[in-house]
Amino acid sequence: MADPVRPWLAGHDDGGKPAEATPESPWLTVIGIGDGGLDSLSDEARQLLADATTVFGGERHLAMLGDTDAQTIPWVSPFADSIERLAACAGTPTVVLATGDPMWFGVGATLTRHFTPAAMRVIPAPAAFQLASARLGWPLQDCACLTVHGRPVEAVARALAPGAQLLVYSADGQSPQALARLLTGRGYGPSRMIVLEHLGGERERVRETTAAGFDLDEVANLNTVAVACVAGRAAEPRPLVAGLPDDAFVHDGKMTKRVLRALALAALAPMPGELLWDVGAGSGSISVEWLRSAVRTRAIAIEPIEARRAMIAENAATLGVPELVVVAGSAPEAFDGLDQPDAVFIGGGLTDGVFDAAWEALRPGGRMVAHAVTLESEALLIGLHEKLGGELMRVSVERAEKVGPYRGFKPSMTVIHWHLSKGIGR
Repeated sequence: MADPVRPWLAGHDDGGKPAEATPESPWLTVIGIGDGGLDSLSDEARQLLADATTVFGGERHLAMLGDTDAQTIPWVSPFADSIERLAACAGTPTVVLATGDPMWFGVGATLTRHFTPAAMRVIPAPAAFQLASARLGWPLQDCACLTVHGRPVEAVARALAPGAQLLVYSADGQSPQALARLLTGRGYGPSRMIVLEHLGGERERVRETTAAGFDLDEVANLNTVAVACVAGRAAEPRPLVAGLPDDAFVHDGKMTKRVLRALALAALAPMPGELLWDVGAGSGSISVEWLRSAVRTRAIAIEPIEARRAMIAENAATLGVPELVVVAGSAPEAFDGLDQPDAVFIGGGLTDGVFDAAWEALRPGGRMVAHAVTLESEALLIGLHEKLGGELMRVSVERAEKVGPYRGFKPSMTVIHWHLSKGIGR
């Protein structure tokens, strides 16, 4: 993965004076470096590096530079402080050094959120994913490309499936063993693990083991892990479609059950990059499945009871979405300061005040779904349906259960399901 950035080089143009960026040309250049170091750079990248007056980059990259007349600035924490320093260089030739392809889980992708395409030029090196794919003969389009660099290793769990091929950027030399523990704990102990170190460099090394029998030592910090998933007998493969079995979650009974959950998710219609508020989240089953359903989605689970918040966090980690944000508090007070949602699910604590505040916060075009099981909340939904429209339905599920020596259908509690989209004028 492209390292978090820290300072680097700059030099002079042929006339001995620093080159200047013009309004018509990018002032910020992001240069990817392979394991071969500066020797692997193209002539274009070398010239831009030589012309830079300021260089940001990682400490590993700084060590390659030697003496330079450029001001070198390492990344700092919080990263926002580095962004401010970088923005202060606007209009002057500035270089950011990164590893491999800066736009693939790299600093270049981060910088696109702060600088326009017109301000940036990106010169990538071959990514570790590409190099690993070439070494292993795994078509890259068939692989799930993931990272645990700066992210919880549990996020990989979402991609586990029999026969899946994973390529994972590591955070350091300990990441492969952490991945092995995760795989073994989820029943994928027989999976092949190939650890590829210093890809493309003189110290390149490729070693293989299994998750359950992981025995590799002295793994380099710069490594990528390939996993050929093999499900053992203890594995419980989980699809990404909505409606996981109820026993996939830890809960205390306060959860949206499977059939109603699938219905709710269909109405919430998760789309890439969208944000869900899960109000009265209980076990977090709705927000967990929302995050599993589409890429780059975000979710905030709002829950006042501490024990349930702990269950939400456990379910999120187990099912591969540790990025789920859990907010302590009761609605509507807990809404203060939250990002505007694209969808809202109200599964518990439905009152006039909760709905009104959530509806006001919901962006135009967003989706609202609410469930009610009590007569009081049912009356609220009937009134809201009369006022705002949408689709209102009464859902009753009957399951076959033992009746003495025979079987019979036993009804569960009836649930009122209401959903609608917020029109531009509402």
